[in-house]
Amino acid sequence: MIRRAILKSVLFLLTIAHAENLFSQPKVLSLENTMDIIRKFHPVAKQAKLEVDLARASLQASRGVFDPSFYLRNEKKSFDGKNYYFYSNPELKIPTWFGVDIKAGFENNTGDRLDPITTAGKSTYAGISIPVLKGLLFDKRRAAVQQSKLLVQMSRQDQLQQIADLLYDAVDAYWKWTAAHQVYTILTETTNNNTKRFEFVKRAYASGDRAAIDTTESLAQLQGFQVMQAQAWLELQRQRLELSNFLWKDDDAPYELSEDVVPDSSWNLVLIKEYPLPVLADAIAQAMQSHPKLMSLGYKQDVLEVDRRAKFQGLLPTLDLNYNFLNKGYGINKLFAQPLFENNYKYGVTFGLPLLQREARGEYSKAKIKLADVDYKTRQTRLEIENKVKSSFNDVLALQTQSLLFQDNLRNQSLLLKAEESKFSIGESSMFLVNARELKLLETRQKLAELKTKFFKSLLGVQWASGQLR
Repeated sequence: MIRRAILKSVLFLLTIAHAENLFSQPKVLSLENTMDIIRKFHPVAKQAKLEVDLARASLQASRGVFDPSFYLRNEKKSFDGKNYYFYSNPELKIPTWFGVDIKAGFENNTGDRLDPITTAGKSTYAGISIPVLKGLLFDKRRAAVQQSKLLVQMSRQDQLQQIADLLYDAVDAYWKWTAAHQVYTILTETTNNNTKRFEFVKRAYASGDRAAIDTTESLAQLQGFQVMQAQAWLELQRQRLELSNFLWKDDDAPYELSEDVVPDSSWNLVLIKEYPLPVLADAIAQAMQSHPKLMSLGYKQDVLEVDRRAKFQGLLPTLDLNYNFLNKGYGINKLFAQPLFENNYKYGVTFGLPLLQREARGEYSKAKIKLADVDYKTRQTRLEIENKVKSSFNDVLALQTQSLLFQDNLRNQSLLLKAEESKFSIGESSMFLVNARELKLLETRQKLAELKTKFFKSLLGVQWASGQLR
C-alpha cells in the first residue's frame, strides 16, 4: 500500500511537471487563424450577415403580393319578421406575374328584398382583369419583387465590404503586435548580451585589464537597454490589447490574448527579394470587375432602373378590362362552354387619365436624376479604387526596397560591431565605441523588423484595395 501511494504521488508530480512544461511553451497565433476567428465570431461579421438575412426576408415579403387570396362575404338582414336578404359569396383571387388577375367564386343570394343588380339563387362565376395600358408590361408589384432580389445581391456585396474593412483593420493590428513582439525580443536579447558584457568588463577591471570608466560605460549602456526593453514591453502589451479588440469567442464573449500567446515568426525566414509580388494590371482588373463597392453600386443602379420603369408606367393612362363567365347553380362544367358575349357574362371597362400628369412626370424625372447621380458616383468610385490599388502597390515596392537596403545595412552594422568587439578584446578600442556600434546595430534591427511587418501588411493592403480580401 505504501509503495502504491508513493507511486501515485510520483505519477501525480510527473503529470503536474508535464502540464507546467506544456503551459510554459508559448502558443503561436498565425494571421490566418486570426482572420478565421474574426470571420466566424466577430459581432460586425455576424451583423453583416444579418443585413443579408434582412434583405432575404424583404424579398419574401415582396413576393407576398402574388399569393392567392380567399375571401368570404356573408351578409344577412332580418327585420320585423321579414327576410330582407342573405348574401353568401366565397371567392378565390389569383394575382399573376403578367399583371392579369384571375378570380372565381360562388354566390348564393336569397331574400325578399334583394338588390336588383344581384342574381337571385345560386350561381358560379370565373373571370379575369387585364390592364391593357398601365401595368400590363410592368407594375409596382413586379418592380417590388425585382428590387428586392437586387437588394439581396447588393446586401451581399455590402457584407463583403464590411468584412474586408474589418479584416484589414485586424491585419493592421496583427502586424503591429508582431512588430512590437519582434522589437521586444530584439531588446531582450540585446539586454541579456549586455548583462554578460557588463559582467565580463567587471571581471576585467578586477584583474586590472580594464579601466574603471569602462565598467561605468558598460553599465550605462545596459541601463539604457533595460529602459528600452521596459518601454518595448509596454508597447507589446498595448498592441496585444489592440488585437484583442478583434477577437471573440463562439459564445459572443470577448477574448483577451494572454501573454503566453505569440505571433507566428515564420515571416522572418522569408526572403523579401524573392517574394512574389502582385501584378498591378491584374489587381486593377480584378478591382474593376469584382470590387464589392462597385458591385454594390451596380446593383443599386439596377434597383433605380427598375424604379424608373415603374415610374414610367405612371405616365400611361389606365385602361382595365374585366370579364366574368356566369353560370346558374354551383356547376362549373358548362362555365366556359358558351360564347363570350352571347349569354351569362359580365364585363366592364375602366379608363382614367390625369390631365396634367404633374405627379407622374415629377416622379419619373426624380427616378432619372437618381440614376444619373449613381452613375457619377460609380465613375468617381472607380477612379478612387484604381488610385488606391496603385497607392497600395507603390507601398509594396517601396517597403520591399527599404527592407532590402536595411538588410544590407544590418549585415554591415553586424560586421562593424564584431570588428569593434575584436579590437576591444585586444585593447585597441574603447567601450564607448563598442556601445556606439551596438546602438546603431540595434536601431537597424528594429527598423528592419518594422519594415518587414509593414511589407507583409502592404501585400494584404493590395488585396483589400482591389476588393479581394475576404
